[in-house]
Amino acid sequence: MKLFRPFYIQPRFFYIGIGIIALFVISYFIPVLFNVTRLVLLSFIVFFLSDTLVLFLSSSKVHGIRKVPEKFSNGDFNLIKVQLENNYPFAVTLQIVDELPEQFQKRDFNITKTLKSKEKSEITYQLRPTERGEYHFGSLNIYTSSVLGLAARRFRYNSNAMVPTYPSFIQLRKFELLSISNNLQEYGVKKIRRIGHTMEFEQIKEYVSGDDIRTLNWKATAKRNQLMVNQFQDERAQSVYSVIDKGRVMKMPFNGLSLLDYAINSSLIISSVVLRKQDKAGVFSFSKKVNNMVVAQRRSVQMQMILEALYNVKTDFYESDYSRLYAEIKRNIPHRSLILLYTNFETMDGLHRQLPYLKAITKSHLLVVIFFKNTEIQKITTQSAKTVKDVYDKVIAEKFAFEKKLIVNELKKYGIYSILTTPENLTIDTINKYLEIKSRGLL
Repeated sequence: MKLFRPFYIQPRFFYIGIGIIALFVISYFIPVLFNVTRLVLLSFIVFFLSDTLVLFLSSSKVHGIRKVPEKFSNGDFNLIKVQLENNYPFAVTLQIVDELPEQFQKRDFNITKTLKSKEKSEITYQLRPTERGEYHFGSLNIYTSSVLGLAARRFRYNSNAMVPTYPSFIQLRKFELLSISNNLQEYGVKKIRRIGHTMEFEQIKEYVSGDDIRTLNWKATAKRNQLMVNQFQDERAQSVYSVIDKGRVMKMPFNGLSLLDYAINSSLIISSVVLRKQDKAGVFSFSKKVNNMVVAQRRSVQMQMILEALYNVKTDFYESDYSRLYAEIKRNIPHRSLILLYTNFETMDGLHRQLPYLKAITKSHLLVVIFFKNTEIQKITTQSAKTVKDVYDKVIAEKFAFEKKLIVNELKKYGIYSILTTPENLTIDTINKYLEIKSRGLL
């Protein structure tokens, strides 16, 4: 049985067989065709046996190697290479069937390639993962057939290959190159002119010759009856935390990716931008508990630690506990920091349940709430209504879209900054807001 496992009969065998059976049926009515049909059948058997012997008795083989990256980039197209070599003394037709990871749910993967004798070749294809985790490949199956195409021999290579899927480091590299070449403006990242000192206040001291008269503190001068000036120190690196809500509100999918994965990809990129701007970057996630915390630092290994933390974020269906979030921020982040909170609010009621905790966080930190537009609802609002049902759908969609704008105004009323964006524009809008806050010196 082991000998017959790599043996496969090709579709051409059955097509010819059906044709021969049809000739036998016709020869029943036209006897003169019977001997011709027998000769055809005998030739068919000889060709089939010859094809099989040539493929299996030869010591030559077809070699194949699958080249996969060390890790996949989530939400991006990743390149897979398959290197092929034909060691047979004749040309062969190869049917490559790669056993892809179950996450792709693709069972019809098939590539056909013809190789001449001793020829080497490389084929490529792309995979786009939409969730983080381990992706296990099966075997690389190469079905080899000669020019006759009646039988095929299967070769199997690269069994049990595993590739982890990390947050989108491909987009990270793209933004790193843009920041190096100062081309971020082309993607909507804007600069805002800041007027005034780029230093932090330290103390009030007596005026001495050489001090900048523009720093005179007139109130202190009046009280002390002598000239007093404000003394500043160089601006220190600010701490920026990306806080990711991993509760059930972030399970909504858009273009194959969940809101959670959009937030994770954005957090990775904004952390890189923060570090390049000489600030400290940190991340953590929360739901019922706070997990995956990386304290904001500027270490050389900080990006790798953030990448590993984001890779290990596990989703759940719980409703997120904002009281726990507030307690953990108060306990673990003692200095005033920029908090980028990735979450989603669909209604004003949902916001009002969590608003007391957001207001409490704002007392000690600069909070930016980042939530998402529902693009499907946006499409309904722009469509023309042709039936009564369409009118009802459009009115309800407009109500939900308007409620998102009310949430922005409600947050603004309490001094909470917000970003209402589409998932595909999340990264750009977040970088814009960070650069705006940085330029205006709001921290």
